[in-house]
Amino acid sequence: MITNEQVLNFLRNKEGLTFTKVEKAASIPKGILSKAMSGERELNQEHLTKLYPVLVSYGWKEFYQSKAKVIAVVNHKGGVGKTTTTLNLGKALVNFGFKVLVIDIDSQGNLSQALGVDNPNKQVMHALIDEEPLPIYPIAPNFDLSPSDLTLASREIDMIRMVLSELQLQRAIAPKLSEYDYILIDCPPALNIFTTSALIAANSCLVTLQPEISALKGVKGLFDHIFQVQRRLNSNLHVEGVLLTMVDARLNIHRDIIDQVQLQLDAFRIFKTQIRLNVALKESQISQVDIFEYDANSKGAKDYLNLAKEIIG
Repeated sequence: MITNEQVLNFLRNKEGLTFTKVEKAASIPKGILSKAMSGERELNQEHLTKLYPVLVSYGWKEFYQSKAKVIAVVNHKGGVGKTTTTLNLGKALVNFGFKVLVIDIDSQGNLSQALGVDNPNKQVMHALIDEEPLPIYPIAPNFDLSPSDLTLASREIDMIRMVLSELQLQRAIAPKLSEYDYILIDCPPALNIFTTSALIAANSCLVTLQPEISALKGVKGLFDHIFQVQRRLNSNLHVEGVLLTMVDARLNIHRDIIDQVQLQLDAFRIFKTQIRLNVALKESQISQVDIFEYDANSKGAKDYLNLAKEIIG
């Protein structure tokens, strides 16, 4: 059955379709869709049942056919492999024949810089705040980037002041969903409006976790935030899995913390693939290429191919 969030997303992206027209055709109370859009109430099962055939007549099935899987790569701690994972998991999926878009929603712009896009004229900010189309920069066949830089941070206050600003990324991505198989969002190292926007726009989130005590201690707050978004704003959101990064199996402390992760986070999928500590991953970003172009035989390349297999499988 259709959900409240799906109906609202459909209505946001169907130009020329008035709420009054839909309410009349579905025989539901006048004004109920406006209240649902503003968050004053949710559509109940009776409303959804009546709305479904009406929305089908306005292109519901075409809108939700062949949609990309949207994954937010998230952790409120910096330096835990979010950008590295977004970049190289994205390219690994391309290597398996999928079309992939990676979105940089971190004002540091590390993902954009790693792909050779510095100081972009058009960036994610323009889609979020100025309501322009999401900018797309081709990087390689079937591999595209929507970039950001420090300008995003300078306009954060503008976004916060906007009505329902957390929904803007979802709205910007919607027209692109039928063009890609996967959309990966590189989130900032903070539980701010941009991370929340990514979680609202996503189907799932992938949590990167370095095997360090400080990273493990802070993970409860991260999951609390994810579940708040799930309960209040995106009931379709789920945790894709926890990915251990920068792992050195020779270190006793890493092995001990990995054991703790598996005990404390046993309610979630812990990916079998672990991203091993590998200098080639850092070098590839400095060279502004993905790990497969930099060194296809490296441990990093092999690890991200294996991770992609788990995501696909």
